[in-house]
Amino acid sequence: MATKPPAGDPVQDAPQVAPPKHAAAGLPAIGHTLRIAQQQMGLARTARTLLKVNQKDGFDCPGCAWPEGDKRHTAEFCENGAKAVAEEATLRRVTPDFFAEHPLADLAGRSGYWLGQQGRITEPMYLPEGADRYEAVPWERAFEIIAEELTALASPDEALFYTSGRTSNEAAFLFQLFAREFGTNNLPDCSNMCHESSGSALNETIGIGKGSVSLEDLHQADLIIVAGQNPGTNHPRMLSALEKAKASGAKIISVNPLPEAGMERFKNPQTPVGMLKGTALNDLFLQIRIGGDQALFRLLNKLVINTEGATDQAFIREHTHGYEDLVTAAKDTDWDETLTATGLTRPDIERALAMILASERTIVCWAMGLTQHKHSVATIREVVNLLLLRGNIGRPGAGVCPVRGHSNVQGDRTMGIFERPAPAFLDALDKEFGITSPRGHGYDVVRSIEALRDGKAKVLFAMGGNFVGATPDTTVTEAAIRRASLTVHVSTKLNRSHAVTGRRALILPTLGRTDKDVQAAGKQFVTVEDSMGMVHASRGNLTPASPHLLSEPAIVARMARAVLGAGSATPWEEFERDYATIRDRISRVVPGFEDFNARAARPEGFRLPHAPRDERRFPTKTGKANFTGAPVEYPRVPEGRLLLQTLRSHDQYNTTIYGLDDRYRGITGGRRVVMVNPEDAAELGLADGSYTDLVSEWRDGVERRAPGFRVVHYPTARGCAAAYYPETNVLVPLDSTADTSNTPASKSVVVRFEPA
Repeated sequence: MATKPPAGDPVQDAPQVAPPKHAAAGLPAIGHTLRIAQQQMGLARTARTLLKVNQKDGFDCPGCAWPEGDKRHTAEFCENGAKAVAEEATLRRVTPDFFAEHPLADLAGRSGYWLGQQGRITEPMYLPEGADRYEAVPWERAFEIIAEELTALASPDEALFYTSGRTSNEAAFLFQLFAREFGTNNLPDCSNMCHESSGSALNETIGIGKGSVSLEDLHQADLIIVAGQNPGTNHPRMLSALEKAKASGAKIISVNPLPEAGMERFKNPQTPVGMLKGTALNDLFLQIRIGGDQALFRLLNKLVINTEGATDQAFIREHTHGYEDLVTAAKDTDWDETLTATGLTRPDIERALAMILASERTIVCWAMGLTQHKHSVATIREVVNLLLLRGNIGRPGAGVCPVRGHSNVQGDRTMGIFERPAPAFLDALDKEFGITSPRGHGYDVVRSIEALRDGKAKVLFAMGGNFVGATPDTTVTEAAIRRASLTVHVSTKLNRSHAVTGRRALILPTLGRTDKDVQAAGKQFVTVEDSMGMVHASRGNLTPASPHLLSEPAIVARMARAVLGAGSATPWEEFERDYATIRDRISRVVPGFEDFNARAARPEGFRLPHAPRDERRFPTKTGKANFTGAPVEYPRVPEGRLLLQTLRSHDQYNTTIYGLDDRYRGITGGRRVVMVNPEDAAELGLADGSYTDLVSEWRDGVERRAPGFRVVHYPTARGCAAAYYPETNVLVPLDSTADTSNTPASKSVVVRFEPA
């Protein structure tokens, strides 16, 4: 049977450390999955729920956005996906009595782990101005409060409408429609903090800000480069695709500052041989220094250009623009500087080059390790250069593969959740609904925090997520949030954002992916878009955690009616009654969604069009794929300092903390650890097991301190360190962001170490 949540916060400052693992998944993953599921759901509910995850007649995993193949396993989920499902389908409940027992100050002193373990929120909760704790509030009154605040604003641009990547296509479309009918493009989302750099680079170079490959392409590739990514923890089902590619003869290069167990060996729990022996995945591990990826890819591009017959000149002539610019930019690329920037050896890079030249079909996959630096957009453009040189976009088994983190973050952007929308999208939206959308750009996440800080924004409405826990510069962000007149969070469970509020605050409890959604027209389904552009239905199968929950589309529709009133001609009540009517409107606004309802009803879903992949057509300003030649950048770190990257533990998904272990890295029972190369530690006088404060250094001279971290000697790249977020978000300056994308540079934080 399910267990009760922890009454008190466990000790988190005395972690135990063992050697890191060299294989991922296998029997330990099965055991851990079942243990967590049983604790949250009990045995019967575990079976009923997990067997529906990612099935054609089931619900989409609320974890990552990795796609499913047409043929599904009975157990079509990974360990971390099962944890996400278990926490949503938990039997634990957070009732009004809980809030009566725990004032705001108590919640603010709790860890994110403890908050998340308490269970599902059962009723709308309201924190009046001056009150010390939340109290239950009827839904009608909650929407009245929102309407009071929004209609009292001097300008619609004083409101911020944030979206988490868990939000369905239907809810996201309604949310952006409401925001624009209200009069603002302030639609920051979680993509601003992760793959915004990917979208910025890909839109410029190939004309669409999405990946160009399918699962089948991965299976057909000759070479897969996995850069700045840890699939074993962050996208575990990707390991199955890499295993299948290896079985077909593919080679794999991993480019990362830390060795990761999942890239060393994958013990597939779906097969007996896989569990016992597993498959070695890496053919070459390039242990690169943090931020050295642009320098690496630039040198590789120079070497490809200088190798006779290595470039696809027919593809370059017919489909690309700017080749000579890249040739000129690459000409002066220097071996010595590249080795300094990357920390790699010449034989390592030459071996990588040989593998690239031997491959006719190459895919490059990446995640946050490439997207969260000052020069991230230029780095990803350099990745595209490598693929374009050899014609590796628009052919089977080749292309770009940005691996999205949250389960519908790509779909939300497709639905119009973007602070800088395309004019064509707004024109279509206005024509369909008879509204006049604002044309001025809105605020992204970083600019939203600045607006709150500076008094330019007064209301924050968050559709899911953990805004406070996910954002940088924690001290600045929390102070900015507290300046708001109202903060509203649509949530399933508690998190840090519920404890850091504006003068008034609301928590609006919503249905999860696992819950049945029954509206006036009958049982509903929603849709999501995975990381490879497949759209499919998601149908929950569990009785909701409380009769007081509303779905996300219902919350948006009722809020819109309360705020916009009779002056809105949009049929909000109809949208809440039957989601098919939402999809009908989407089909007339969003390209690629024609005949949406019929196609969504197909068990396998449908694939969205992608001009570079489907036609080798590149809808850029030049009408071709664009080579680029930005100056090479890499972080310079002062003597006595290290470059810190923030990352997840294995018991974590985004800001949700499932447990206090990082099994593959050998760390158990705690999260306040900093991983440092033993040679760097010796030079800095950091003994293994000692405690230190991390202090970041930035041009503003402000001290940002994360106290009390246990030093762990770990095989990181020289000059580099790593620690978990959100605990280290406090070290990331708000204005330390990527050029063009404005994504927080959470992977490039210069730190010094001071005695704890």
